[in-house]
Amino acid sequence: MAALSIPKERLNYTIDLLVTMAVEEISISTEKDSKEVLADFLTSKTGKALYDDTTKLWWTGPSYIAEMYLEEIAAKK
Repeated sequence: MAALSIPKERLNYTIDLLVTMAVEEISISTEKDSKEVLADFLTSKTGKALYDDTTKLWWTGPSYIAEMYLEEIAAKK
């Protein structure tokens, strides 16, 4: 079976959409402004892992990513 090749531009678009959906979910869950959540998310381990296409985290859905981020920030407390 041949490996699936996705153009980098399409992959980045997909990841950006996942970030948008995950941030919206996190914002609702934490009752924080989505702009603040976005800034924090992009600098988090979860955000960095999502943009690292070798992790394949982008294969998961936004709810999984949001939960992963919420667990990350809970562990910091």
